[in-house]
Amino acid sequence: MSGHSKFANIKHKKEKNDAKKGKIFTMLGREIQVAVKAGSPDPAVNGKLRDVIAKCKANNMPNDTIDRSIKKAAGGGEDVEYENVTYEGYGPNGVAVIVEVLTDNRNRAAANVRNAFTKGGGNMGNSGCVSFMFDEKGLIVIDKEEIDMDEEELMMAALDAGAEDFAAEEDSYEITTAPDDFSAVRETLEAAGIPMASAEVTMIPQTYTELTDEEDIKKMNKLLEMLDDDDDVQNTYHNWDE
Repeated sequence: MSGHSKFANIKHKKEKNDAKKGKIFTMLGREIQVAVKAGSPDPAVNGKLRDVIAKCKANNMPNDTIDRSIKKAAGGGEDVEYENVTYEGYGPNGVAVIVEVLTDNRNRAAANVRNAFTKGGGNMGNSGCVSFMFDEKGLIVIDKEEIDMDEEELMMAALDAGAEDFAAEEDSYEITTAPDDFSAVRETLEAAGIPMASAEVTMIPQTYTELTDEEDIKKMNKLLEMLDDDDDVQNTYHNWDE
């Protein structure tokens, strides 16, 4: 791995999510709905649903809320159909940005994302314009304060489970996997009782862009805040070296 830790960003994101639990739970509820409709309401036979449930638990979503969301999706009580759409573009000074949305209105989502890029001093590009700068990987982050296992034992457990790489950062351990191996690795570590601060398939930048101009930094923060406030936006990836 690059050695560029994502843990500080994850903790910052969790703090923001804690302040907006209603939104994050709504977003996760949509992911549950899509996973159930694409497969089965039984997580034992629906790997995608198992991954979403793990993501829900990492975000402190109560079990009864998860169960209600699964039952609601399985019962077909909601006629709204959501679709995944990915947008790409550039922030200030060419920072690469990927935006994943889960929306019931593609036109609204595109307009809102384009507006965020514009007001954030960037511009939306064509599909594929920046995604080649990222690698899709499974990423499991473990808070050092939350685990008793020593580093070598944890590393061996991760590698034996099928992980590609293991990195020790200042306050966390980061385990990367191939996207297709993520579920198996996560489930193996989860069965071993290893607590996870974050566990998801994500886009990891190959290189990072530094912003030194205060105005560019202000605009980049504006762009990310607008995307974060958009109910359709599920994930935002960028290569800004914050």
